[in-house]
This record gives sequence, structure tokens and C-alpha cells, in this order.
Amino acid sequence: MRHRHAAAGPRRPRLPLRYLLPSVLLVVVVVMLLLRGYVHSEFLADHRVRPPAPTGTVPEKVLSGGPVLDARGETPVSHRVPDHKIVLTFDDGPDPEWTPKILDKLARHRAHAVFFVTGTMTARYPELVRRMVEEGHEVGLHTFNHPDLSYQSSARVQRELAQSQLALAGAAGVHTSLFRPPYSSTADALDDRSWPVAREVARRGYITTFIDTDSEDWARPGVDEIVRRAMPERPGQGAVVLMHDSGGDRSQTVAALDRMLPELRAQGYEFPQLTEALGAPGPHSAVHGTDLWKARAFVAAVGVSESAMGVLVVALAVVGVLVVARFALMLMLSAVHARRVRRRRRGRGRDGRRPPVTEPVTVLVPAYNERECITATVRSLAAGDHPIEVIVVDDGSTDGTADLVEALGLPGVRVLRQPNAGKAAALNNGLRHASCDLVVMMDGDTVFEPSTVRELVQPFADPDVGAVAGNAKVGNRRRLIGAWQHIEYVMGFNLDRRMYDVLRCMPTIPGAVGAFRREALWRAGGMSDDTLAEDTDVTMALHRRGWRVVYAERARAWTEAPETVKQLWSQRYRWSYGTMQAIWKHRRAVLERGPSGRFGRVGLPLVTLFTVFAPLLAPLIDVFFVYGLVFGPTLRTAAAWCGVLAVQAVCAAYAFRLDRERLTPLLTLPLQQLLYRQLMYVVLMQSWITALTGGRLRWQKLRRTGLLGSAPGALSGSEAEPREPHGLYEPGEAREPRTKSAVG
Repeated sequence: MRHRHAAAGPRRPRLPLRYLLPSVLLVVVVVMLLLRGYVHSEFLADHRVRPPAPTGTVPEKVLSGGPVLDARGETPVSHRVPDHKIVLTFDDGPDPEWTPKILDKLARHRAHAVFFVTGTMTARYPELVRRMVEEGHEVGLHTFNHPDLSYQSSARVQRELAQSQLALAGAAGVHTSLFRPPYSSTADALDDRSWPVAREVARRGYITTFIDTDSEDWARPGVDEIVRRAMPERPGQGAVVLMHDSGGDRSQTVAALDRMLPELRAQGYEFPQLTEALGAPGPHSAVHGTDLWKARAFVAAVGVSESAMGVLVVALAVVGVLVVARFALMLMLSAVHARRVRRRRRGRGRDGRRPPVTEPVTVLVPAYNERECITATVRSLAAGDHPIEVIVVDDGSTDGTADLVEALGLPGVRVLRQPNAGKAAALNNGLRHASCDLVVMMDGDTVFEPSTVRELVQPFADPDVGAVAGNAKVGNRRRLIGAWQHIEYVMGFNLDRRMYDVLRCMPTIPGAVGAFRREALWRAGGMSDDTLAEDTDVTMALHRRGWRVVYAERARAWTEAPETVKQLWSQRYRWSYGTMQAIWKHRRAVLERGPSGRFGRVGLPLVTLFTVFAPLLAPLIDVFFVYGLVFGPTLRTAAAWCGVLAVQAVCAAYAFRLDRERLTPLLTLPLQQLLYRQLMYVVLMQSWITALTGGRLRWQKLRRTGLLGSAPGALSGSEAEPREPHGLYEPGEAREPRTKSAVG
């Protein structure tokens, strides 16, 4: 069996479902948009109209002949409508509003007509063409996109006819031999430019129908004038009358039929089909087999594209409301948060009357293969101005991370070694060995400013506060991808945290800089490995236990953001998927009472809308932007996109001002919207697919470079002098938690 397996050759690589589905979805959306744009004449349409030309090549008997031209043979033959017969013709339809009303009028007055339909309208409203045929009217072609065929090549003429027949077959199951050129009138208007087109169309088996009288209803001159112009030149004379059932307001046309048809019938006129009036065979031929199925598939695809566009427009409206609502909330509530912070700093707020928090703090640093960064991380903690003990939990590193920390010989710094078990297990292990009631957690690739820990723990002066989110900053922002993440951190994360702080539903304590009351953590069950976003998971658990979670903007931590697209993809994929897991895990909070119910009915919907659904729908803004730029209206599309960008720029500038950041990186904001944001869309889409298909995602370690030697403004890692632990406990036995841990 091994031999047979080997002989079969290597297995072909298969595209994972999480890549295949977004690719297929993108292709489907693009095809639907292109199809919709084509049938709406938003591209490949030609609206030029050629001025009159000489008539030297047009046979005289055609110019002086009747309105029905049969040029299929070598000698063209013209036909006139017999006396006392009026052939009503309607161009440019069908129209969903006016065609049904015109059909109703014709049925009421027992009249027939010829509807010269365009392929675009036929494909969009096939049920109306089907009704025309069923009610005994004749249908002719008026091209697909309504171009002046005298400007078009022979191939384009053929395509216009073939696509119109395809739409007609898909709508009514028939082909037709009747044709009327766009922008045509009477037979004597043929010239040296339009005559070759008439011959080309005739060679393809069509009878061309011109007119005798033009009602000019398209100009809406009034019902009386339409009736007057539609009348034959002399009483009893037969005529082909031109009217329209589409192209604008046709209410005057509908009213004119109610006047004209009774008057003409009183004069002895009949209103037959065209071929019936001429005593010729009917123009319709049934379509069968493969051709019929192709036609139906085309019309069905157009219907799907129309429906899809309707859904996309509604979704675009939804995402527009969400985006505007989010920006408005962020700006308004961030301003409220800023005022509260200023009041507290001046001693006028509730927290300003409380004494500062000076009790010692345990800092937990989970580390797995952090050789490049761990030294700078630990030294930044030793240079702090708040009493701390540091516990570095080495989670089975294979690069000597723990040895580097121990070699530093810094007082108050301990190393715990454990087999590789994941970040949550490492934090729980460190928590069991913590000696302080307040615990700060940070990543092994992060550096603190000297005041970070002190600023981070000040909100614990309020006994209701169970956790504090710090201000994570991107340290490696010199490259473009780092600058984009810097904008995202300042605007998308920290401005959000101010908003959530005011609403008292902070969804996430960042893993790079967060503080917890040890008692609150134990009551929440410790750090859980149920999700890939253990920081979001535990934050939501704290809310459900009734603890307040707040934001300390001055507690800054500098982290090394991913420097390659691949690393950024891995990180954000884990974040978005883990957030979805956490939302799903805590979904029951929506139905609960008390603090848990408040978070469930305020926090969870906001996080779901702004973090999961809105970003998923937000690509529609860019899809319609590209669509509008390519197919028009270009200027309005560009103006609308610039308007959205301006709103984002205002929010970003305000966020940078609150964080006291230079505005220079915002120069890359337009490029971020065009490139970086698209990557985030795809990542979120991939997370959705992974969740919906039941996929599993492993923790993916990012490769670090160790570029951050210290926090900006602090001493470098090699120059920083370690400080004494301010009388903290010496490393020894772990203090027992106040409550029993739910973690094994």
C-alpha cells in the first residue's frame, strides 16, 4: 500500500476555504456590479447622435416609400399601413411604472401595439415583456444599449442585436424579426450614414420599422398636443404612430391614449398588430433548448445583480449610519472623558478627592522566545517610579529568554519557568505567585515609561474599579506600515477606549498594558484559554461580575507592532477571531440582570456593531468608490469619498491632540484608507469564515526585532539604572489568593 501511495505522486495543494470563499465572493460581487452597470448603460454606452448626412446612396423608392422596410432581399421593398388602420408603437421600454399603465389602457380600448424594447430594460423587467406577448402585442428590438448605430462597427451592431434577442428570449421565450433603430424617424430621413446600417440589419433577417407620425410625447408638450401630432395627415389614412413608454414621465402619454383611441375608433380606425395590418406572418418565433436556457440564465443573472445592488445599497446606508454614529459618539464621549480627566487632575472630580494609590504592584510579564525584547522590557520596569515586583513567566522558551532575565540580576525581578502552555496559563501561573493585591500585565515585547505603572494604578483608588486599560503606543512607527498602525492605535483603539470608558462598557484591557485588582481576577475565574483574545475575554468577565473597567490615558506603554504584512495579518486574524469568540462566549449577558445585563445590552451590541459588523460592511464604501470612479459620476464619487476621509481626518486629528501626538503621520491617512484598511477587511472576512466553518486557529508567535530599547524620552536600555524595589517582599512563597481560583 505504501508503494501504491507513493506511485500516486504528491498531493496537489488545495486552496484553504478561508481563502477560497473570499476570492469567490469578491469575483461574484465584481461580476454582479459589472453586469448591473452594463444593463444600466453605465459603461460601454454611446450616447452620440449623428447629424443629418447626404442621401446620395439611398434608393429613391426607399426615401419615398412606406415606413416598413424589408431590405432582406436584393431589392428593398417598402410597405405602408392600409387606410383606417393605426399601428401604435412604443419605444424605449419596458418601464416598471408606465408600461403597465399603457398596457392597461390598450386592453381597455381593445387595441394592440408594437413595443420596441431595449435589451437593458427587457433584462431588468422581463415580466412586462412577457405580459406584452401574452396580451397579443408584438415586440421589436430597439438595440440593447440604445446607441446610434451609424457610429458603430459591424461587430457592435451584431452584438446589440444578439444581446437584445438574448434578453427577449429570456423574458418571453421568443425571438423577433422587427427592428427599429434608435434616433430614427420617417423613412425619408435615411441618409448615407444610416442606410448601410439598415442594410446590415436586413442581412441579419430583420424588418426595419420607421414611422409616419411622431407624437413627440417625449417632450411632454401636453395631452392635447400629443393627440394632435399623433393623428394621420388626412382622415382615414393609415399610419405608424410613434410614442414612448419609458425614458421619463409618461403620464401625458397615458392620458393621451384615453383621448386618442376613442376618437380614432369613432372615425372607423382599427388598432391591429403591424404584421396583421400588412397581412404578413407574425414576427415572433419560439426559442427552445439550450438557447432558451442560456437566455433565461442571463435574465436571471441580471435579476440577481439588481437584487444584489439593492441589498448592497441598503448595506451601504447601514454602514454609513454606523460609521457616522461611531465617529459622532467617539468625538462627543471622548470630549466628555477629557473633561472628566481634567477635573480629576485638578482635584475637583470624585476621584480627585481620594488619596493617590502608593501600594506596591506585581507586574506579570509572560514571555515566549522574547530574546530580542525581554531585556529592554525588564529594564524599563526597573526604571519606574512606583514600587513593584516583577515576575517574568517563561512559557517554555527555547531561545534563552529566562536566562537573559536572570543574568540581569535586578532586585525584585523573579523568573518562573514552565512548560509551554500558552499565554493564559502563564499569566495564571504568575498570578498565583504574585505578592501584591494590584497586578499589572504586559507583553514581553513592550517597554514602559517610568510613570506608567503609577499612572496605571491610580484609578484603583475607587474600590469599584476592577481593571484599568493603559495607553498602548506603537514604538516602531518609522516605516509606513508602522505609521498606519500608529494611526489605528491612537484613533481606532484609544479614542474608542475613551468612549467605552464613559459608557462604562470597556471591552478590552490591552495585553500590552493593563492592570487588575487581584481579587477581581480570581472572582472572574482568572485568565481563560477559551478564546484567542484572553484580554477581551477576561475584561468581559469582569464586567459581568460587576467591576468597573476604566481607561488611564497617561499610562503609556510602547510596543513593537508587526513590521510585515504577513505578521500583521497573523496578529489581526487572531485578534478579530478571538474577539468573535469572546462575544459569543458572553452572549448570555444580553438576557441577564444587573451589571452583567447592562454590559450585555450596551457593551456587547456596541462591540459587535463597531468591531465585527461595521468593518465587515465598510468595504462597500471602497467598492462603490471604485465603481463610481470608473463608471461615474466620477466627480460626485470622489467628493463623497473625500468627505468621508475628511470626517475620519477630523476624528484622527482630535485623537492625536488628546494623546499629544504629532500630526505628521496623518499625511499617510488617505493611503491608509486605500491600502491598509483593505487588508483589515480581508482579515475580518477570514475570521468570519473561520468562525462560520468551525475552523480552529492556533496562537501564532510574531517575530520581534528588539528595536525598542526604551520608551521614548526615557534612558536607553543599556543606560537605565535599576531602582530599588522600595521595600517590597523578597521572592519567596506565593501568597494565597483571597478567593479560590477557578483555574486549575
